[in-house]
Amino acid sequence: MPVGFRDTLREQTQASRMAQADSKVLVLGALAGVAGISLAVVCYQGFRSKRRNSCPAFYLNRHNDRGTGLMVVDGPGMPRGQIEVLERLEALIQCVSELKEEMKSLKNALPTLQDQVREELRGRDEARRVSPLHRSTPTRRKRAAGAVSGARAGGRSSEEAESEGGYITALTDSDEDELSDAQQSEEEQPADQLTVLLERIDSLHKGTDSEKRESLDLLLQHREEFGQNSSFLWRLTRAYCDVHDISSIVEEKKTHAETGKKIGEEAVGLNPTCADSHQWYAIMCGIMAEYDTVQNKIKNGYIFKDHLDKAIELKPQDPLSYYLLGRWCYAVAQLSWIERKVAATLFGEPPSATVEDALKNFLKVEELHPGYSKLNYVFLAKCYKDLGQRERSRKMCEAACSVKAVSKEDEEAQKELDLLYPSLGV
Repeated sequence: MPVGFRDTLREQTQASRMAQADSKVLVLGALAGVAGISLAVVCYQGFRSKRRNSCPAFYLNRHNDRGTGLMVVDGPGMPRGQIEVLERLEALIQCVSELKEEMKSLKNALPTLQDQVREELRGRDEARRVSPLHRSTPTRRKRAAGAVSGARAGGRSSEEAESEGGYITALTDSDEDELSDAQQSEEEQPADQLTVLLERIDSLHKGTDSEKRESLDLLLQHREEFGQNSSFLWRLTRAYCDVHDISSIVEEKKTHAETGKKIGEEAVGLNPTCADSHQWYAIMCGIMAEYDTVQNKIKNGYIFKDHLDKAIELKPQDPLSYYLLGRWCYAVAQLSWIERKVAATLFGEPPSATVEDALKNFLKVEELHPGYSKLNYVFLAKCYKDLGQRERSRKMCEAACSVKAVSKEDEEAQKELDLLYPSLGV
């Protein structure tokens, strides 16, 4: 046979074999797309059986070692593309087989899963009832649930125990919907720190002059941390008021008054429903009247009255607000005709209050808190004197004398008494 004819015949034979192999691959792909994985596997197994009979070969793993690993057919006359297709189908068969085993295990576990979960939850509830710490932090409850889960899963596989433990933990988290210890401490810690700080500040406010200065310094150190809390801000306003009163330098007093007023306004804007914020903002407005022009003095007087009324509305049992309102009413009642005209010119309507209004507020202070202050007795005496009730005025003076002078306010009250006694014939 001629060499050229033999080569041509060999090439036609190889082309025929490749065409047959490619057609078989296409048929396998079509079957997988139409009938699904299972039908493709059946076809592949039949195909593999025929191949084994017609093309004997070793079944090797990827490392060309005899074993039970992933098998590929490596026989004579098989194109490389077909080998790769068969190799992928082999891997697919193995995955499907493993999936069937997992589905079978899951199917067997489903009938008892509900009972297992119920038992785990019952065990958790019993543990919480027995333990005196069942109302402790969320993490403690999670640990208790994990311990119960681990004890009950002792006779099962590690995968089952891990699965059930994770399920119980997730169920506890979703049912209770609580934060972890770390998250909870991050939220509670600032609140606890603020509570401790404010208690300390309230204690210093009642102390000596040096303790009042310490109170202001302490508040300023935490200004950046708690500056958005109204309870913190109105105490800072109060601290500026305290330091203003104990300062002796006029410029320093004015600076404290201006700063305290700004912070008081900020506190009111932050929480308009806080009575203390309104009260101390009003006080700082009254203090600023000592350093402002006549126009600003009158303006601050109106602001003082508005915020004091709001403080009484929000906290009607606070004697300090009634005392301050009594002082305002008494001061307005003492305004001269010229001062009233100036107020009317600047603001359209002058402030209005009488001695009777002042007396009513001072009596309210005594009703809420008998023996509230030495100065309250002094102003009661003044009101009775202005109303012509001299005997009652003397009694109030005697009551004021019975109160020891322990503060600068008490010293101020004593000076007022010394001026009042001669007018009463005492």
